[in-house]
Amino acid sequence: MSKPIVTPSGFRVAIMLGMIVVILAGVKAASEILVPFILALFLAIVLNPLITLLGKLRVPRGIAITLVIVLIVMMMLMLITMLGSTLNDFARTLPQYRGMMFEKLRELQQSADRVNIDISAEELVKLLDPSLAMNFVTRLLSHLSGALMGIFILLMTVVFMLFEVPQIPNKLQQTLEEPKKGMAAIQRALDSVTQYLVIKTVVSVVTGLVIWVMLALLGIRFAFLWGMLAFALNYIPNIGSVIAAVPAIIQALLFNGFSEGLAVACGYIAVNLLFGNILEPRVMGRGLGLSTLVVFMSLIFWGWLMGPIGMLLSVPLTIVVKIALEQTEGGQKFAIILGDGKIRV
Repeated sequence: MSKPIVTPSGFRVAIMLGMIVVILAGVKAASEILVPFILALFLAIVLNPLITLLGKLRVPRGIAITLVIVLIVMMMLMLITMLGSTLNDFARTLPQYRGMMFEKLRELQQSADRVNIDISAEELVKLLDPSLAMNFVTRLLSHLSGALMGIFILLMTVVFMLFEVPQIPNKLQQTLEEPKKGMAAIQRALDSVTQYLVIKTVVSVVTGLVIWVMLALLGIRFAFLWGMLAFALNYIPNIGSVIAAVPAIIQALLFNGFSEGLAVACGYIAVNLLFGNILEPRVMGRGLGLSTLVVFMSLIFWGWLMGPIGMLLSVPLTIVVKIALEQTEGGQKFAIILGDGKIRV
């Protein structure tokens, strides 16, 4: 009986897969520590060009960092105050919606009975019980108030990272085996991630503002809340903007009427088509270099590995992984699989 032969290449593949499993298990186990660090790292990447610009205007780096952080803190306090007030109002109003919701569902039941479709308004009310949403809002408010310490630590980490930026190139050149090639790859990763995050942030801010104004003009309550939701979820590729539209459309259909609900749905579709499918890809230039399937799968993978923050940062994290794979002989094939299939000269 012949013994199975294990080739050196097969052995290396098995070792590599084992290392990947161990690394992923370690990342998931240490996600409470790694996720804030990674979020702070990407915030520092986004803010560093602004600090550099202030430096070109002869503003000392320490003063520039202080000004930017103070501005961010002021904006965050203003937004948290407005969001907290809106959420409190939303929580107080939810119990009043039960009767209105039941009436709408009774109309739906009567319409369904005419075409022999069995729908129970009572069961639907139980599924859409406003008290469930009110409990969620209450928990969200408590988490919002308890997150201030985490936000403070996050900002302090960003500050120290920004102070460390000028020393990083020298340190990397001394540690890399091929400094020139390695620094070029790191710079390309930083440029790609910075471009993506800056453009995505600008587009998300504009999307949130447009949604807020649109809903306010249509007379939809809690327009600021839905605008903030559109801003936050716009970072999630493919499905974020769709998820953000659902609660506003349901609210408009139930409590404003069919015509207003249809107008809100059309408004969301127009905004997502304009910003998500026309403006954003054009501003991004040649694109991310990732296939559409990879972008969607990365959303699932990073969300599983690091939770909601992983979903928000799924694209830049995948870009970094792809560029890192391109620097190794064994990883170049995997980088091609992750790519969009376009030949770049």
